[in-house]
Amino acid sequence: MSARDWIEKDFYRELGVSSDASADEIKRAYRKLARELHPDANPGDTKAEARFKAVSEAYGVLSDASKRKQYDEARRLFAGGGGFPGGFGTGGGFDVGDLFGRQGGAAGGGAGGLGDLLGGLFNRQRGGGGGNRPRRGEDVETDVRIDFTEAVRGATVPLRLSSPSTCGTCAGSGARPGTTPRTCPACAGAGLVNRNQGAFAFSEPCRDCRGTGRLIDDPCPECAGEGVSTKTRTLTIRIPAGVDDGQRIRLAGQGEPGRNNGPAGDLYVRVHVNPHAVFGRSGNDLTVAVPVTFPELALGTTLTVPTLDGKVTLKVPAGTATGRVLRAKGKGIARRDGQAGDLLITLQVAVPNNMDAAARDALEAYAKATAQHDPRPELNALVEKRST
Repeated sequence: MSARDWIEKDFYRELGVSSDASADEIKRAYRKLARELHPDANPGDTKAEARFKAVSEAYGVLSDASKRKQYDEARRLFAGGGGFPGGFGTGGGFDVGDLFGRQGGAAGGGAGGLGDLLGGLFNRQRGGGGGNRPRRGEDVETDVRIDFTEAVRGATVPLRLSSPSTCGTCAGSGARPGTTPRTCPACAGAGLVNRNQGAFAFSEPCRDCRGTGRLIDDPCPECAGEGVSTKTRTLTIRIPAGVDDGQRIRLAGQGEPGRNNGPAGDLYVRVHVNPHAVFGRSGNDLTVAVPVTFPELALGTTLTVPTLDGKVTLKVPAGTATGRVLRAKGKGIARRDGQAGDLLITLQVAVPNNMDAAARDALEAYAKATAQHDPRPELNALVEKRST
């Protein structure tokens, strides 16, 4: 993409967000559009595929804080601000073509800052400024959802991605197989050319090679000379045991391919864990609430409690209070050091919704037998004190 393309494209409009949208709003908008426009969801739809690429391109700029800042600065300079009335095109007083199509440019005063800004924008996007210098690819983030037990024990899951990849036809060179790019004679492979404007000197992307330092006479038919094409690939990733909900896993070198044989970026997989119907989690400990009857707490009992790997038997002492937490050692989540967390069992009295006559008579008899017992002496004492 050329510097002119950067300035003339409205990435905010592509994502359907305002220019002051937060990073989270931009991410949500991108994910929604990516799901709707994904090639897998629209087989054979070339318009959807084109929109998918445009949305991905916009997100690649706006999701990077540094790129977004520079992009916004360029918009302020040329979109009717920065002293250039009329905005883009030829209808107003300034034509962005003046900057790229004429020798002198429309830099005016302060040309050095303008050239630096354009060079920064363009070089980040296309790897210019260093000519054929290798450039690292961008990092990519995606999401995967797994079950609770998979998060506890670890799992191997397939991950299907549609993302920019090194073009398989030209191996990333951008040239048709059997041909090779040549060094740009205008900039001698530097990607930038120097301009003098009165007392100012500034650099701008080379118009002939669009800042790449290379000229491709016969572009690759698959990637149109970009060296990168959008492909769908399937990766198998290993989710480590004990992964937390929201945790990111880094896969080195699985992000976007680098430019000019530069290293690929990394892939970050954010893990979302479905809740379990019975168990919860507190760090490396598993938690479970176990309903018990009042006689079981009052008289004591032995409970058999399920775990993720089987069951455990626990003794409940007589006179145990409701809400007490019992601990089953080593029945939680395995830690990286080989040790395991515990299973924390909370005892909760289960009150019956209805009782038959015999049960009610027995309960009333118990209430009479224990009428002299006050279960809340401190509270009653405070009530009596405040009533006097």
